[in-house]
Amino acid sequence: MTTEATADARPIPTADWVTIADLYANPYPIYQRMRADAPVHWVPAVGRYMVVGYHACHEIEQDQERFSADETGSLMKRSMGHSMLRKDDPEHEVERKSYGGVLRPRAIKQHWTEVFQRNARTYLDRLKDAGSGADLIAEFAAPYAAENLRLIMGFRDATQEDMQRWSQTMIDGTGNYADDPDVWAKALTSSQEVDEAIDQLLPYYRDNPDGSLLSQLADMPISLEAVRANMKMTIGGGLNEPRDALGTMVWALLSNPDQLQQVLQDGRWADAFEESVRWVAPIGMYPREATRDTVLDGVMVPKGARLGVVIGAANRDPAVFEDPETYNINRPKQPHLAFGGGNHFCAGTWVARASVMQVAAPMLFDELPNLRLDPYNSAKDAGWVFRGMLSLPVHWG
Repeated sequence: MTTEATADARPIPTADWVTIADLYANPYPIYQRMRADAPVHWVPAVGRYMVVGYHACHEIEQDQERFSADETGSLMKRSMGHSMLRKDDPEHEVERKSYGGVLRPRAIKQHWTEVFQRNARTYLDRLKDAGSGADLIAEFAAPYAAENLRLIMGFRDATQEDMQRWSQTMIDGTGNYADDPDVWAKALTSSQEVDEAIDQLLPYYRDNPDGSLLSQLADMPISLEAVRANMKMTIGGGLNEPRDALGTMVWALLSNPDQLQQVLQDGRWADAFEESVRWVAPIGMYPREATRDTVLDGVMVPKGARLGVVIGAANRDPAVFEDPETYNINRPKQPHLAFGGGNHFCAGTWVARASVMQVAAPMLFDELPNLRLDPYNSAKDAGWVFRGMLSLPVHWG
């Protein structure tokens, strides 16, 4: 052990009672039980040390020397390639800077907000055509997020349906802790399709530049392998974050009509959005690897430990958040970790905030009077590595 080790540090307990099925169905009672015992647990079912305490998760994000993003045996590398998310600085910083200003607030305000408004109109009309009782996720949130991302990234020859399929199958690979061969096969097919699309588009954008991400990358001194991997990573997080943030936000507000009334009366869309991603983090867990024997929030972590930074648990830590299991837009302000932190702070944060809280959510509640949950068909949510609404049947009018 290094000199960081002290006699007061505890060994990490084993949570052999945790199953992947239970995590997928509802991880929050599991996180509560684990957090009450220790901030880190060895979980045999997922072959990983799960970090469930807020302070421990925050500490990991701020210290890439002790906790590397470049994890050995990464499922994300297998599914999507070696993207910047699985790299440390300086390699990570070089590739992140290659994204330039495409996803920054200025570009969103000057160009992409208009795109979001146009797409929201298209898919709101689609939801209306489907009629009262339709699934808000399938008819609005998912295609809206996918079409926004398609245009931002510059996949001009693909469809939003392609984006949804690519995203879901590669994300399923990233979370394939059960090592399901069918999941790997679908992820590989999508990965190859994305590679082919990128290879065809890069020469086009060198001759026909525009404001898209692929156009930005066409002339950057970044390897093709890195471009491919980073595009796949962006297809994953760039679709599921806004889709799931929007779905959770609508579900939470419809389930709490008093808070919905406050949002509608005072325009508190930002409060509703931030509380939604705290309450249900769309990206619920991501990996790190301990580079040496060390102490993390009072427990001993061995060199080479494969860690799961469980944001879904950290954002409900009662040591930081009052009554954390409850959705409450009026809670005392505390910084959540839904978009990560440190050098890996999510580059798509501003896209998610603008497309969901500035455009989609206000438009939905403005144009669908008396929007409400379907009393006969319950909303369904699931997941733990990634979590969101699977379906959200709604009525209006």
